Amino acid sequence: MDKETIFLTLLEKSSLIIVLFIIITKIKKFKYIFQKENYKNHDLAVISMIFSLLAILGTYNGISVEGSLANTRIMAIVSGGILFGPLVGVTSGFISGFHRYFIDINGITSFPCFISSIFAGILSGYFSKKLKEKYKWICGIMCGVISENVTMVLIFFMSKPHNVAVSIISKIYVPMIVGQIGIGFLVSIVQAIKKEKEEIAAFQSKLALDIANKTLPYFRCVNEESLKVICRIIKEEINSDAVAITDTEKVLAYVGVGEEAFDNPNIELSNTTKDAMKENKILNIKVCKEEYSLSEKVNLKTGMIIPLTDSQGVMGSLKIYYTKKYDISYSKKSLAIGLSHIISTLMEISKIEKIKEAKNKAEIKALQTQINPHFLFNALNTITSFIRINPDKARQLIINLATYMRYNLEVNDNLINIHKELEQVKAYVEIEKARFGDKLSVVYNIDEDIKITIPSLIIQPLVENAIIHGIRKNSERGTVIIGVNKSENGVKVWVENDGIAIDEDIIKKVYNDDMPENKIGLYNVHLRLKLIYGQGLNIYRLRHGTKIEFEI
Repeated sequence: MDKETIFLTLLEKSSLIIVLFIIITKIKKFKYIFQKENYKNHDLAVISMIFSLLAILGTYNGISVEGSLANTRIMAIVSGGILFGPLVGVTSGFISGFHRYFIDINGITSFPCFISSIFAGILSGYFSKKLKEKYKWICGIMCGVISENVTMVLIFFMSKPHNVAVSIISKIYVPMIVGQIGIGFLVSIVQAIKKEKEEIAAFQSKLALDIANKTLPYFRCVNEESLKVICRIIKEEINSDAVAITDTEKVLAYVGVGEEAFDNPNIELSNTTKDAMKENKILNIKVCKEEYSLSEKVNLKTGMIIPLTDSQGVMGSLKIYYTKKYDISYSKKSLAIGLSHIISTLMEISKIEKIKEAKNKAEIKALQTQINPHFLFNALNTITSFIRINPDKARQLIINLATYMRYNLEVNDNLINIHKELEQVKAYVEIEKARFGDKLSVVYNIDEDIKITIPSLIIQPLVENAIIHGIRKNSERGTVIIGVNKSENGVKVWVENDGIAIDEDIIKKVYNDDMPENKIGLYNVHLRLKLIYGQGLNIYRLRHGTKIEFEI
């Protein structure tokens, strides 16, 4: 057999090994192993077996040349070693080398092939740990070429008769060397599989982020309806047939096939779901009657149970269902992992937002309780002064005080209609006018068609500040103007007096959240507005008096 025939035949044999390896990589279990970043011992054992069998097949599929075999054994050994390290390289080299020696113990090239097979495994395994992925294909070819050269040298010095050894080398050297190009193909196949995994992970990460963006608004106020919307978004984005979210005891929301069967709000979790949450582990399941007592009415075949966690541990689960029976693919599982992390984070943020909201409400309530005694003390003093000299006036002032306090208690999420707030203000003003008599004049500049809600006790402290610190300290007649008018950004509320102007130092302290002495009411209003609307008071020092305003 001439060199050309040997070369073409060996090329055909190499192609057979490559095609067989491609088929192996299409098998899900093997593909899953090849795609791993870190390999456990049993993974390496499986990979070693695969490349050992490919090398042995290369020997059996070899071409007989004067008692020798031109084969693709080295190609398989080096591919395994350069891709997966010395354990795979040495193991496949020893097993296939021993096999080559054992099937033809007295063969002219049996022992040199045994030695060179082990050498190929050691050499490729050594370089596998020192190279970047992108260089492994070319280094693999070089290791194959070096290993085949070692084989030829061993045949030249060890095989007898010598003239036959020389003849074998002259016929198989070039085909065997060129045949190592097949290593580049085998290495590239595995690298392509790993790249496919990275591309899938990137796509699933993008999809998970898209889902996060779409569901984020509904996590701001988590309830049954918002959870259903979240489930619906997830279902549509990942093309599943049903999606459910649970806590640790019951189903919170279910959307998809058989949705009507889950109208009962007290459906208990299955034992499978409880086990998944207990172990904090994603489970792939075949939906059966045990999954839900209503599963006979729901045509679901396959599903995933994904625990959701927060800083305290497992807080529930995300469940994804399909109506077809099949194994959950890597892409679906990686998406599920991404979703579990994102949804867990969003739910954790939702809890933090609720805590923050509760804290803000508590702070607002505390500020309100600070204002009430401050006003009551002044009001009761005024009423007391009228009881003996003008009982009717005292009675009217008590009615004004009752009006003020009644509306203060009628709070809806800490907001009341602005006209009710103004009734509070007017009741307060009547009490203060009773105190100051002709020295106090109050003008109302109010657009009656304005319909908004504002926090209670938000205008009255500003009016009180204008009267007490602007008019009374002046010891002369003064006017307070109370304005509620439409503006470009909404509604502007303002209180102005023509008495003593506010000190610049007080304005700075209010803006810097440093409570000025004797300005509790003003400071509290500023803080409450910042807590609720994000922006506090605007305070202006006028030539005669002060103007304080805010916008809603």
